[in-house]
Amino acid sequence: MTANDPLANALSGIDNAESVGHLNHTVAPASNMVGSVLEVFYDRGYIDGFEFVDDGKAGKFEVELKGAINECGPVTPRYSVGADGYEKWEKRYLPARDYGSLVVTTSHGIMSHYDAREEGIGGQVIAYVY
Repeated sequence: MTANDPLANALSGIDNAESVGHLNHTVAPASNMVGSVLEVFYDRGYIDGFEFVDDGKAGKFEVELKGAINECGPVTPRYSVGADGYEKWEKRYLPARDYGSLVVTTSHGIMSHYDAREEGIGGQVIAYVY
Protein backbone atom coordinates (compact mmCIF):
# COMPACT_ATOMS: atom_id res chain seq x y z
CA MET A 1 0.00 0.00 0.00
CA THR A 2 1.40 3.39 -0.93
CA ALA A 3 1.36 6.41 1.33
CA ASN A 4 -0.51 9.48 0.17
CA ASP A 5 1.26 11.72 2.67
CA PRO A 6 4.58 10.26 3.90
CA LEU A 7 5.03 13.02 6.49
CA ALA A 8 1.60 12.36 8.04
CA ASN A 9 2.26 8.61 8.12
CA ALA A 10 5.68 9.13 9.73
CA LEU A 11 4.38 11.49 12.41
CA SER A 12 1.36 9.33 13.26
CA GLY A 13 3.64 6.29 13.56
CA ILE A 14 5.99 8.16 15.88
CA ASP A 15 3.07 9.47 17.93
CA ASN A 16 1.61 5.95 18.27
CA ALA A 17 4.98 4.43 19.21
CA GLU A 18 5.53 7.12 21.85
CA SER A 19 2.07 6.64 23.32
CA VAL A 20 2.60 2.91 23.91
CA GLY A 21 6.12 3.41 25.27
CA HIS A 22 8.32 2.01 22.51
CA LEU A 23 11.96 3.10 22.47
CA ASN A 24 12.40 2.92 18.71
CA HIS A 25 10.32 3.18 15.58
CA THR A 26 10.94 2.55 11.88
CA VAL A 27 9.70 5.21 9.46
CA ALA A 28 9.34 3.99 5.89
CA PRO A 29 9.55 5.20 3.18
CA ALA A 30 12.22 7.79 3.85
CA SER A 31 12.16 11.20 2.23
CA ASN A 32 14.16 14.40 2.51
CA MET A 33 11.24 16.19 4.17
CA VAL A 34 10.76 13.49 6.81
CA GLY A 35 14.52 13.54 7.47
CA SER A 36 14.49 17.31 7.92
CA VAL A 37 11.51 17.15 10.29
CA LEU A 38 13.29 14.45 12.32
CA GLU A 39 16.35 16.73 12.43
CA VAL A 40 14.21 19.50 13.94
CA PHE A 41 12.77 17.01 16.48
CA TYR A 42 16.34 15.99 17.40
CA ASP A 43 17.56 19.60 17.68
CA ARG A 44 14.63 20.51 19.94
CA GLY A 45 15.24 17.43 22.16
CA TYR A 46 12.16 15.34 21.36
CA ILE A 47 14.03 12.28 20.04
CA ASP A 48 17.40 10.74 20.93
CA GLY A 49 18.48 10.29 17.32
CA PHE A 50 17.71 8.77 13.97
CA GLU A 51 19.59 6.93 11.26
CA PHE A 52 18.92 6.43 7.56
CA VAL A 53 18.99 2.79 6.47
CA ASP A 54 19.29 2.03 2.75
CA ASP A 55 17.11 -1.00 2.00
CA GLY A 56 17.50 -0.90 -1.79
CA LYS A 57 14.15 0.83 -2.23
CA ALA A 58 13.24 4.26 -0.86
CA GLY A 59 15.09 3.66 2.40
CA LYS A 60 13.86 4.03 5.96
CA PHE A 61 14.67 5.88 9.15
CA GLU A 62 15.33 4.11 12.45
CA VAL A 63 14.20 6.61 15.10
CA GLU A 64 15.31 6.36 18.74
CA LEU A 65 12.51 7.67 20.93
CA LYS A 66 12.96 8.99 24.46
CA GLY A 67 9.39 9.48 25.65
CA ALA A 68 9.41 13.27 25.36
CA ILE A 69 6.65 13.61 22.75
CA ASN A 70 3.13 14.09 24.07
CA GLU A 71 1.68 14.66 20.61
CA CYS A 72 2.95 15.35 17.13
CA GLY A 73 1.24 15.63 13.80
CA PRO A 74 1.15 17.24 10.39
CA VAL A 75 -0.54 20.53 9.58
CA THR A 76 -2.73 20.13 6.51
CA PRO A 77 -3.31 22.14 4.49
CA ARG A 78 0.07 23.80 4.79
CA TYR A 79 -0.67 27.35 5.83
CA SER A 80 1.57 30.23 4.85
CA VAL A 81 2.81 32.38 7.69
CA GLY A 82 4.68 35.66 7.73
CA ALA A 83 7.73 36.42 9.82
CA ASP A 84 5.55 38.08 12.46
CA GLY A 85 2.55 35.70 12.34
CA TYR A 86 3.78 32.65 14.26
CA GLU A 87 1.81 33.47 17.41
CA LYS A 88 -1.52 32.76 15.69
CA TRP A 89 -0.37 29.25 14.75
CA GLU A 90 1.16 28.65 18.17
CA LYS A 91 -2.23 29.33 19.73
CA ARG A 92 -3.93 26.98 17.28
CA TYR A 93 -1.62 23.97 17.44
CA LEU A 94 0.40 24.18 20.68
CA PRO A 95 -1.11 23.81 24.18
CA ALA A 96 0.72 26.71 25.88
CA ARG A 97 3.08 29.57 25.17
CA ASP A 98 6.72 28.46 24.75
CA TYR A 99 5.69 24.80 25.05
CA GLY A 100 6.26 22.70 21.96
CA SER A 101 7.39 23.67 18.52
CA LEU A 102 6.01 24.24 15.05
CA VAL A 103 8.01 22.90 12.11
CA VAL A 104 8.18 25.40 9.28
CA THR A 105 9.47 25.08 5.74
CA THR A 106 11.15 28.27 4.55
CA SER A 107 13.37 29.43 1.75
CA HIS A 108 16.28 28.66 4.12
CA GLY A 109 15.16 25.05 4.69
CA ILE A 110 13.02 23.28 7.26
CA MET A 111 13.38 24.63 10.80
CA SER A 112 11.48 25.25 14.01
CA HIS A 113 9.37 28.37 14.28
CA TYR A 114 11.72 29.68 16.97
CA ASP A 115 14.64 29.67 14.51
CA ALA A 116 12.50 31.16 11.75
CA ARG A 117 11.28 33.94 14.05
CA GLU A 118 14.86 34.64 15.11
CA GLU A 119 15.98 34.91 11.48
CA GLY A 120 12.93 37.00 10.59
CA ILE A 121 11.63 34.78 7.79
CA GLY A 122 8.21 33.33 7.03
CA GLY A 123 7.23 30.09 5.40
CA GLN A 124 4.66 27.33 5.63
CA VAL A 125 3.69 25.46 8.80
CA ILE A 126 4.00 21.72 8.09
CA ALA A 127 4.01 20.01 11.51
CA TYR A 128 3.83 20.48 15.28
CA VAL A 129 5.27 18.68 18.27
CA TYR A 130 4.96 19.05 22.04
